[in-house]
Amino acid sequence: MTFKSILFGCSAAFLAALMPLLGAARAETAEGTKLADGMGYVSLVRLEHQEVKAKNGLVMIAFELPRLDGIPLYQSSDDGTSWTYVTLVKDGEFTGRAGCRLRWQPNLIELPRDSGPLKRGTLLLSANTTCDDSEHRLAEEHLQVYVSTDLGHSWSYRGTIVDGMGNPEEKDNHGVWEPNLVILPDGRMVAYYSSEDHKKDGFNQLLAHKVSTDGGVTWSEEVYDSAVPGGVERPGMAAVISLPDGRYAYTYEDIDGPRNNGQVHTKFSRDGLDWGAPADRGWPIATMGGAWPAACPQINWFPIGGPNGVLVVSAERAGGSGDPGGRSLYWNNDLGRGPWWEIRAPVQKATGNIAAGWTQALMLKRDGRLLHITSSSTSAHPENADGNEILYAAAPLSFSRYEAEDAARSGSAAYIRDDRMSNRGRVRLASGEMGRLDFDIYVPQAGTYPVSVRYTPATLSPAEPNLSVNGARIAPLVEQPSGDWLLMTGRIKLTAGSNRISITGGKNSADVDYLELGTPAPQRKR
Repeated sequence: MTFKSILFGCSAAFLAALMPLLGAARAETAEGTKLADGMGYVSLVRLEHQEVKAKNGLVMIAFELPRLDGIPLYQSSDDGTSWTYVTLVKDGEFTGRAGCRLRWQPNLIELPRDSGPLKRGTLLLSANTTCDDSEHRLAEEHLQVYVSTDLGHSWSYRGTIVDGMGNPEEKDNHGVWEPNLVILPDGRMVAYYSSEDHKKDGFNQLLAHKVSTDGGVTWSEEVYDSAVPGGVERPGMAAVISLPDGRYAYTYEDIDGPRNNGQVHTKFSRDGLDWGAPADRGWPIATMGGAWPAACPQINWFPIGGPNGVLVVSAERAGGSGDPGGRSLYWNNDLGRGPWWEIRAPVQKATGNIAAGWTQALMLKRDGRLLHITSSSTSAHPENADGNEILYAAAPLSFSRYEAEDAARSGSAAYIRDDRMSNRGRVRLASGEMGRLDFDIYVPQAGTYPVSVRYTPATLSPAEPNLSVNGARIAPLVEQPSGDWLLMTGRIKLTAGSNRISITGGKNSADVDYLELGTPAPQRKR
């Protein structure tokens, strides 16, 4: 994998030079509750398919620990409010062989249906067991599958997906990384992963998958999913989910891509197996304002906000106008079509080292809040990944709030970073038509929607921004105080699908924080 290779294979001097380029050289103040010491790669599952119905609802997580032989497992019986330690899952393939240990990139799932001889409700853990050579240098990687039939208290080795060789600091490394398991409707098990084993064919790193029909014991031939020839690009860290329309989506990081290094991309598949031409990079995730998530992505779908639900992507960092510390989530309510939008993450991790925030776990709680779990650096050891901790927090998130900094800016419209704002940013609009913000907003149904715009005059002179919908100017909105700012509120008519809502300056310049839509009024029956 890309940054994992850097993290464990490079000198301290090189890391010190690299981190400012990643925008993660400083350690901010973290916000969240400490769950445990841990380096990264948080994976979460809420049980839904247990034979004993009372066990459904248990939440389990796994993550990496530094320099430890095994993957820790924790569980919560109160929807993620508190956590208890369960066990440490250790390597079961190389038992007794010195230098081999299960340690990296855990992926935890529950079987939603039978898979081969494995029964519905079985827990699966895929992870990377590494082995050292006689000089105690990393020399082998083995992506394995483990199973548990007793709610994670005991685990047995099931099989190996793929083997890799070499040390990450070597140019000819043939490592394999980041297994991700998905169960197809017919019970077949698919393992997606990153591979450096095809450099001789011109692929610096690629994404591939294999299929198992016997519950993870044996695996099919390898199939390329994202593979760009030329020996430069490193697509990595595939995370795959199913969508309500029957398709599958995956996100990946495009390290050393032709435009934005590390930018997260999406690809879609009808069956989870055919992702189109491997050289096709898919669709880059970005806001209209130029923010884009980068590195270590995870993707989730939640059934809220309409029939298409909402896709939410987390990443270790961001580029463009995005927060370099990766403390925002990116969301889209049209199944990946159109622009993406930012929202402040419940956990505000501290960076300081590039392992902070490597894969983040999200879960929609029963009370409607979003649970967020990720790793963070600490003030005591900000640059040392071994000193990281796992933090969690839950918050109600508004997936109908559209940040001004994510809209398309034209004319004299300047992005200003401001930690006091909804998502750490605001846009200053010049007066009149000289400054403009365009929001391309998808709504699942036509109707009259409550709308609010949070703004403040940029000078001592009053300023009332103008609003138009799909090219038609609407009547002035009602103003009311919102702390030190003002809130313009009113109602607008939107059509089903994509709508363009535009904000332009009023008599004087204004700073805009966000635009937010409410629930549409019920349509009268005829």
